[in-house]
Amino acid sequence: MDKKYILVVDDDPDLVETVSMMLESKGCEVGQAYDGIEGEESIKERRPDLIILDIMMPRKDGYVLCAELKADDKTRDIPIVLLTAVGEAVPTTTYTHADGMSTEADDYIAKPIDTEGLWEVVTALL
Repeated sequence: MDKKYILVVDDDPDLVETVSMMLESKGCEVGQAYDGIEGEESIKERRPDLIILDIMMPRKDGYVLCAELKADDKTRDIPIVLLTAVGEAVPTTTYTHADGMSTEADDYIAKPIDTEGLWEVVTALL
């Protein structure tokens, strides 16, 4: 596999660092963003081969960013993996299972993440 550029978008700096280190150890280049707006700006600067995207974030959540990217001809073919703790958070937030079912994300990984499981999803999508 050629060196792939993967963008990790999550408001948890520890998770971003953990996922980034795993991806870099597998030979990937990694970009980092800490909310949906930063993620959107990063995508405009450099098109990623794949996006790992958290759902519950400030400023612009992952559902909204995913929907925008999949609706845009320039970005719709970029694979998106959603990271989600929404299943546990549904009773205490405005996020719902229906929100997740309606996205066009290519796959999702529940938090807390298993980095090897995430790597399997990444390699399958690339």
